Amino acid sequence: MMDDFTDRFDLASARLGAAVIDSNDDFFAEKENLLRPGPAVWKEHEYTDRGKWMDGWESRRKRTPGHDWAIVRLGAPGILRGAVVDTAFFRGNFPESCSIEACAAPIDARIEALLDPATEWSTVVARAPLAGDSKNRFAISSPYAFTHVRLNIFPDGGVARLRLHGDVVPDWKRNGHARGEIDLAAVEHGGDVLLASDMFFGERRNLVMPGRAINMSDGWETRRRRGPGSDWAIVRLGAPATLTRLEIDTNHFKGNYPDTCSLEACHAPGASLEDLARAGWRELLPRTKLQAHTRHYFEAELAALGPSSHVRLNVFPDGGVSRLRVHGALDLETRLGLGLQRLDTLPPREARAALTACCASTRWLEAMVQGRPYGSAARLRDAADSAWAAASASDWHEAFAAHPRIGDKPATGSWSAKEQAGMSDASADVRAALQQANQAYEARFGHVYIVCATGKSADELLATIKKRLDNAADEELVVAAAQLHEITRLRLEKLLEP
Repeated sequence: MMDDFTDRFDLASARLGAAVIDSNDDFFAEKENLLRPGPAVWKEHEYTDRGKWMDGWESRRKRTPGHDWAIVRLGAPGILRGAVVDTAFFRGNFPESCSIEACAAPIDARIEALLDPATEWSTVVARAPLAGDSKNRFAISSPYAFTHVRLNIFPDGGVARLRLHGDVVPDWKRNGHARGEIDLAAVEHGGDVLLASDMFFGERRNLVMPGRAINMSDGWETRRRRGPGSDWAIVRLGAPATLTRLEIDTNHFKGNYPDTCSLEACHAPGASLEDLARAGWRELLPRTKLQAHTRHYFEAELAALGPSSHVRLNVFPDGGVSRLRVHGALDLETRLGLGLQRLDTLPPREARAALTACCASTRWLEAMVQGRPYGSAARLRDAADSAWAAASASDWHEAFAAHPRIGDKPATGSWSAKEQAGMSDASADVRAALQQANQAYEARFGHVYIVCATGKSADELLATIKKRLDNAADEELVVAAAQLHEITRLRLEKLLEP
């Protein structure tokens, strides 16, 4: 059931690249055990030179104030829906209670940065009692996407496993450029296997996990079908796209691979499972012969269906498939939607920092952060326009102050550098004249020259400032505010574009 959070991806799975990157104490048992696949095991007479061998993370008995903790880097950024703190076999040495905090940071953030007091950790599970030798379940209701989690245990003790279930929210800017062909079924790109007809030997979500399967258990496999029909799995793609290439991998399935397969697709973004049952499924790949232990590639065989949001893999009559890759290219509006999904799910401080690059007015920023989620780029643009319309002259001046002067050399690769690309071939005379005009402008109006420089040459920028020097002060303030609004709208597009 999708309302059971344990039926969602474990974002702390080592298979996704999650890792325990630090703890303050793992004297009796290593912190890395927290994320080991499979349930914890018990070895009755196994001891180490430090004490009883335990399959989990266990700290020493604390004799000073405080508590113990471990920090986990998630395998993919995501919205947490629930946590399982498993104290299997910890009976007289489990923690009295625990809490869980989370933060949004670069996925490769160093531990020193994560421990810096400036890093904002949000409590997603308030301190709660734990039971020994039990799967302690905690639902999480935060709407934000996080990258790291800190498990706090009070005051000390052992935890066998930590599972953090949720929904992946890809950071497309770090995952690679979304303008090219991309595997939209992959879990790291937001793909999910919603439902399968049978999972007797292999879990359905193995189909979209990273890398190739390590063995037969690391794929989707159904029981032997003894009657008519076929087995199937429904995959929700990370984003709707026109599908261009498929890979169906039967790696390790040698005597139990499907005889044939076919794929269907439909375009029903956001559809429920009930809606998908009635969706207009169309044939993407006709029924095709498969081979054992083989990567099968399909491109020319695919029907031109236009955008698709879901695919259904049909296997005849049954058997195992280790991986399904569904490649497609995203159009501009979809790419903007993915960027907006990321912005909508950033914790408030990170969202404010991202939006500051568009406009540095505190009032505008607060309105934009509080207005989330937007859900569509059009609603974001409308909200930005409304927030700017409500700004005062003092808000305008605050935003003006964050802009570099036209003609000064902005940071390489910055939006300002790209916006002022027309200055790159300016002559020395034009640069000198612009510098002189900037000084005159600031002396007359009390703020830097604000102009939407995108697509304008150095000569045009110089001519514009000379013309605007003749404006009255109140007239120029309105002109500069309108120019900044135009810059803000363009920068919002850049912010969303992966």
